[in-house]
Amino acid sequence: MSKLPENLKYAKTHEWASLEADNLVRVGITDFAQEELGDLVFVELPEVGQKLKAGEQCAVVESVKTASDLFSPVSGEVVEINESLAEQPEKINEDAYSAWLFCIEAEQLGELDQLLDAGAYAQLIEQ
Repeated sequence: MSKLPENLKYAKTHEWASLEADNLVRVGITDFAQEELGDLVFVELPEVGQKLKAGEQCAVVESVKTASDLFSPVSGEVVEINESLAEQPEKINEDAYSAWLFCIEAEQLGELDQLLDAGAYAQLIEQ
C-alpha cells in the first residue's frame, strides 16, 4: 500500500494538493501513481502564468512504460514550476510527496473540498 500523508487532498486522477499560505496550492502526483507508472523519464509541466480550470489537463509525465496526463486539482494561475524535474524526473519516483510539480494560486479554495481526503483516496486505489 502506498503511503498517504493525511494533510493532503487527493484527486481521483491521482494528483495531490497541499494548501499553503496566500491561497497557494502545491501539486504533485501520488505515490500510487508513480508506482503504477514505473521509472519516470520525462515531465512536461504547465507554464508559469498559465490559467487553469479544475480538472483541466495541464501536464504530462512519461515513464519507460507509458505517458500519463495530469490534471489541475483547482482553478487558478500557475505561479511556480519545479524546474529541477526536467533534469531529474526520477525524483518523483524517489519521493512523490516531496517532488511537487507546480504551484497554483487558487481562485476558489472551496474546490479543495471537492477532492478526496487520505481515507477516501485509499479506498479508491484499493478497488
